[in-house]
Amino acid sequence: MSPMGSTPVLGPVEFLVLPFPGNSIDAGITDALTEVVSDGRVTLLDLIVLSMDTSGAITEREIDDDLETVGLTGLTAADIDLVSDTDLDMVRASMEPETTTVVLVFEQSWANKLAAAVRDAKGVVTLHVRVPRDAVEAAVAAASKT
Repeated sequence: MSPMGSTPVLGPVEFLVLPFPGNSIDAGITDALTEVVSDGRVTLLDLIVLSMDTSGAITEREIDDDLETVGLTGLTAADIDLVSDTDLDMVRASMEPETTTVVLVFEQSWANKLAAAVRDAKGVVTLHVRVPRDAVEAAVAAASKT
């Protein structure tokens, strides 16, 4: 527990936007999210679901709303409200009719111990790069040819 008034100690935090066709999310997405949260790999900090109908009207649901109508069930989040109105405006502007978008903010909980050890040793992260999947696949394919 962090002292009163201080920021909680968190591992790396990610902001993720996942658009899907249609009005609901495939059950496999709920299953995958539930698994990584349940086993402690990630902690959901904020979750918002935006659905756009055929006329362009957008319905917004947060983690404490009924998400069963969009196919997300049994998920819990810290509900820290890390997603800003500006963030949501950008997501809304990118949506197309008949789509549903899940906006997630999550902590990479698996890295908490490492992050704490780095801080305690007065270390810092000087580079954090997310390597695109197609680049990884190309590198793996090239490596397997040698």
